Amino acid sequence: PFRRSPAYHLLQQAGACFGSRMGWERANFFAPPGERPVIEYGWGQQNWQPWSSAEQRAARTGVALFDQTSFSKYLLVGRDAEQVLQWLCTADVAVEPGRTVYTGMLNARGTYEADITVTRLSADEFLLISSAASTERDKDHIRRRIPGDARASLVDVTSSCAVYGVMGPRSRELLALLSRADLSDEAFGFGTSREIDLGYATVRATRITYVGELGWELYVPAEFAAGAYEDLMAAGAGLGLVNAGYYAIESMRLEKAYRAFGRELSPDYNPVEAGLLFACKLKTGIPFLGREAVEQARADGPRRRLVSLVLDDPNAMIWGGELVLRDGVAVGQVTSGAWGESVGGCVGLAYVRHPDGGVITPDIARAGSYQVNVGGHLYPVAVHLRPPFDPAGDRVRGRYPAGIAASSPL
Repeated sequence: PFRRSPAYHLLQQAGACFGSRMGWERANFFAPPGERPVIEYGWGQQNWQPWSSAEQRAARTGVALFDQTSFSKYLLVGRDAEQVLQWLCTADVAVEPGRTVYTGMLNARGTYEADITVTRLSADEFLLISSAASTERDKDHIRRRIPGDARASLVDVTSSCAVYGVMGPRSRELLALLSRADLSDEAFGFGTSREIDLGYATVRATRITYVGELGWELYVPAEFAAGAYEDLMAAGAGLGLVNAGYYAIESMRLEKAYRAFGRELSPDYNPVEAGLLFACKLKTGIPFLGREAVEQARADGPRRRLVSLVLDDPNAMIWGGELVLRDGVAVGQVTSGAWGESVGGCVGLAYVRHPDGGVITPDIARAGSYQVNVGGHLYPVAVHLRPPFDPAGDRVRGRYPAGIAASSPL
């Protein structure tokens, strides 16, 4: 173990099997009592899959706790911080303090260099959250592009706090047991970020999700992190709270077609191909790095398009890299794949192109018969242009079917 969350020993006691990212020890899944938290490597269904599936079900029907401390965290501060970010970010980040914005960062070619969230803390202070693996890359990209005469500085604060994702239809109920804050939709809507009390600690709570459920990311000062974890687990005991790991995050984000930097988003892909024009401020006159290239790509139309795939055969496993065929012709590769418990089969994302090299419209992308090559066997897949799970995003807004009601904090 190299870099460890303040709750590392508690996760270990809970049966975590750890993986590594940027030197961080991260819980991939949790073994139940009496089982060894190890991976028995194989080509088909994995030994840990039933345990990860249970974590997914808990997050979809109750509440789960994810230790996401490995997130990269930066502060951009200074009089010109907003101006610098408006140039670097595809989305409009000139928001009121206490708002969080999802945005990309592009290069001059209009392709991705980063995929982040930006929270405005004050007039001249912004909190940037990125993936664990891209810390040095992000810092280099941003610092190189801060003008020499700009009053703005980037500070890496990754190690200053732990991050706990409290996700699921009972997440509001859990937090209300530890906090006096008003967590209702009216007072704490999606994209809101503010400091709240949590037991004895004061933490930053941001209502956002990477798993497609009602939930909050809690940014907890390092010295309070172990205690906050213990408080959450104790308070959640009566709600069925479970620990959940990064394998569950991967499965759930793919069911929601959430992109990941380094796979779906990279310097090879632009927002038009990735289906992320909604995160570009093209309806404004505000310039940003790569804007002209994005506008040209939109005018030309995409030659490849990101789609969701769901395998028909629940026994077939995909992990990313598999060949995708349309009517027997190779048209792309899976960028990410995992077992999706809520859809009952493997789910993935893939860039597919027009077989003739032309513009691939939504109708063309949906047409035809698709297959994925898994170990030399061809398996039929269903192609979706919207998320296979909860495509309308009702659950993110706390709108659950009867029987899975997101409890009121009151």
